[in-house]
Amino acid sequence: MAQADVKTITAQLKKGELHNLYYLYGQNVSGVELLTKAIIKKAVGDNEEFALNKLSGRELNVSDFRDMTEMIPMMSDYNCILVNDYNCDEQKEDKTKQLIEALREIPPHTVVIFNVTGFDVKNGRKTVSGKNKKLIDFAAKNGIVCEQGIKTPAELAKEITAKVSSRGGMISLNNAQELAAMCLSDTLLINNEIEKLCAYADGREITGEMLEKLVSRQRDVTVYKLAGAVCSFNQKAAFDALDELMEQRVNRGIILGTISNSFLDLYRAACARQSGRSISDVMGDFDYKREFAVRNAFRDSSRISVQRLRKCIAILRNTAAQLNSTSADEKIMLEKAVTQMLMTNDRRRSL
Repeated sequence: MAQADVKTITAQLKKGELHNLYYLYGQNVSGVELLTKAIIKKAVGDNEEFALNKLSGRELNVSDFRDMTEMIPMMSDYNCILVNDYNCDEQKEDKTKQLIEALREIPPHTVVIFNVTGFDVKNGRKTVSGKNKKLIDFAAKNGIVCEQGIKTPAELAKEITAKVSSRGGMISLNNAQELAAMCLSDTLLINNEIEKLCAYADGREITGEMLEKLVSRQRDVTVYKLAGAVCSFNQKAAFDALDELMEQRVNRGIILGTISNSFLDLYRAACARQSGRSISDVMGDFDYKREFAVRNAFRDSSRISVQRLRKCIAILRNTAAQLNSTSADEKIMLEKAVTQMLMTNDRRRSL
């Protein structure tokens, strides 16, 4: 038992093979959630009300958790426990040690699932580090660990063509790949766009013209790229995204406003994470209509501090004031703002 991909785990579930411990994470949050649901479905069937316990990782009580693992299943073959967003880096080390000891004694009739949907386990790095690595390593030795990274547009193209075909439509592989790129490989957004495109095409082939007309790559997707690049101090990616925005020849007020809104999303998500609030809480509190935007903000905000976000928002505010009061060159002003945001740090200083 160790690392496994989605296909392997899905094949195991079809055979009726369940493990007592799963750890699911990755940038493909919707994929993590879908796999979580599949495991729960196999473990408890339609009896979630009686056989499934959902726990917040931030508020996890190890003693209560241990008691839950020992519960006898009701109306199903397994007792299932889902622990969402347990971040070892935010917990006392003794607590994680106690949790791992409890996991050593999971009864055969209990399935424990740890899934991460609200923070970045890798914290912007290539590999998992810090305290979370201890829990993941334990899960890999004693159960199944599955990381779901963002798939490339080329990898998603066949999935998109299959989904369109299942709805009675058609789309070429090239256009399917373009759709994935326009949506930044966000599967939730892709699925929404497929529904819209299929309804519009009404059985006809989905063309490149339809993509340009109906799919909103223009500002939102490019701005997500820009915000993510600033969060990870990726200078090249940040300026590439800014150049892409400028090439779209959108009104400068709209560009700056969209960038500012993106950083406000990040700020709300960062504050929510610090306060133990969930994605659904943020959507309800601020009346968000698109879940993928909040999920992206939760993911990317794990790579930037609230202090840095405040500074970035202040830079954008000052830039807006200068653009509205002077005839300064728009591109130069926006490049200056991006440069200033990339140079921000967590030292307390006035802007």
